[in-house]
Amino acid sequence: MGHVYLYTGIGAGKTTNALGLALRSVGHKRKVVIIQFLKWWKNTGEYKIRKMLAPYYEIYQFGRKGWHGLSNLGEEDKELAHKALRFAEKIVKEKKPHLLVLDEVNLALHCKLLDIEEILEFLDNLPKETDIVLTGRFAPIELVKRAEFVNEIIAIKYPKKMVTTKGIQW
Repeated sequence: MGHVYLYTGIGAGKTTNALGLALRSVGHKRKVVIIQFLKWWKNTGEYKIRKMLAPYYEIYQFGRKGWHGLSNLGEEDKELAHKALRFAEKIVKEKKPHLLVLDEVNLALHCKLLDIEEILEFLDNLPKETDIVLTGRFAPIELVKRAEFVNEIIAIKYPKKMVTTKGIQW
C-alpha cells in the first residue's frame, strides 16, 4: 500500500494542499481520483478543470445540494457518505489510481456519517501503488496514528470580512 497523507485542522487550505499533490501527480501523468464527501457545488476550480486534465484527473462529489450546517445532517447525508466510500472501493479496484483523495472524509467521520473502522479497513485494502490523502477538520486520533504524514492547518489570522475569491477559495 502507498502512503497516507492527512490534512486536518480548523485553518483554510486542507483541500488546497490535496489539490497541489493532485496537480503534481497529473504533471507526471499519474492517475488521480478525488472523491469529495459533503460537497456538491460544481463551480469550484477543482471540479471545472476535470475535462482539461483528463484522462489523468477525475473528481466526484457526494453531497446533498445546498449548505445545511453540520448540525442538520441526516440519513440522506449518511447514505451519500456510504455511497462515496463504496465508490472509492470500486475505483481503487478498477482504476488503481496513483493518488486517491478523500476530501472531507475526516468531517464525515466527525459527523458520524461513517465509522472509523470502515475507513481503517479501506486503508488496509488499498493497492500498494495508491497513495491516499484524507482531508477535513477534526480528524480522529485513529487516522492521525495511522497516517505517515500528518499536517494540521491552523488559522493564525483572517480578515474581519469573509473573503471568497474566484480561483483562490473556490
